[in-house]
Amino acid sequence: MKYVTVNGATIPALGFGTFRMPGAEVLKVVPEAIRQGFRHIDTAQIYGNEAEVGQAIASSGVARTDIFLTTKVWVDKYQRDAFVKSVDDSLKKLRTDHVDLLLLHWPNDAVSLAEQIGALNEVRNAGKVRHIGVSNFNTTLMAEAVKLSDAPLVTNQVEYHPYLDQTAVLEAARKAGMSVTAYYAMADGKVISDPVLKQIGTSHGKTAAQVVLRWLVQQDGVVTLTKTATLSRLPENFDIFDFELSTDEMAAIHALAAPGGRIVSPGGRAPVWDKAA
Repeated sequence: MKYVTVNGATIPALGFGTFRMPGAEVLKVVPEAIRQGFRHIDTAQIYGNEAEVGQAIASSGVARTDIFLTTKVWVDKYQRDAFVKSVDDSLKKLRTDHVDLLLLHWPNDAVSLAEQIGALNEVRNAGKVRHIGVSNFNTTLMAEAVKLSDAPLVTNQVEYHPYLDQTAVLEAARKAGMSVTAYYAMADGKVISDPVLKQIGTSHGKTAAQVVLRWLVQQDGVVTLTKTATLSRLPENFDIFDFELSTDEMAAIHALAAPGGRIVSPGGRAPVWDKAA
């Protein structure tokens, strides 16, 4: 496993995500993912599966202290009192006295960013979370959040895959000493049949999906999430640390980015995204 060290946090560069994973699926897949070697598990209040994630970690046979656990506060809980209560509720469901990383899930200007960041710092100071960060923030919001926070922010979790140029966010994160955590790495399955990715994979004896995961973790300060509901695919998803992409291969994958590559941009929730470089 490779690790990304930023602003005092050491984060396993490959994480297992549980977005759109029903509770029963979590209980089946997550313990096996941990047995395969995953040590970074990502969930969120809005996913509705924190209780099952907590149960899965408890039943995995791996100590909680060896797992890097991330959850996210949903946008309707950003006022201070609701925020603190929601974190307590999450900890109860997750069967733990702390999470390793707590994120604001999406921007929400109905509550001042100062109040949101203040609440993040409060729960961190109380020992309920070890590290804090944001998700789906553009560079302007990132910079504002960094200024407002007493504690360092360690990541911005955003959509990132070969078809979406995230240069602006990557550069801003590095400048702030933060990482970028990539979700939707498979671009809703589009990468699987991409001829460029398949060709690169063939030269390494790997699949297109493994090439994309490797491309992400090989970038400075990038953490990536992967997900599967199929137990037989777990070893493939984890098996990305025994090869390296060349400079030309990395560039060829970056060159796949194109206007209109973004997949996740919910109306009324998404910020004004940064333009591609």
